[in-house]
Amino acid sequence: MKSKKKVNYLKIIKQIENVRSKNNKNWMDLYRLAFSKAPKQSIEIIKKILKKDKEISQIVEKLLK
Repeated sequence: MKSKKKVNYLKIIKQIENVRSKNNKNWMDLYRLAFSKAPKQSIEIIKKILKKDKEISQIVEKLLK
């Protein structure tokens, strides 16, 4: 039998997945717009975003240890 707590976690994870999928569409729309209007500047901004994402991932790794 599944525990109620586990079912709640799975329900919350599914909600997050649904929201993230919609937000991913928004990100792709933003990329298309940015690259069509200012590709060089877009590349520089995206590099900065990716660098900060890596920093966040490294911090999260500390939680998983």
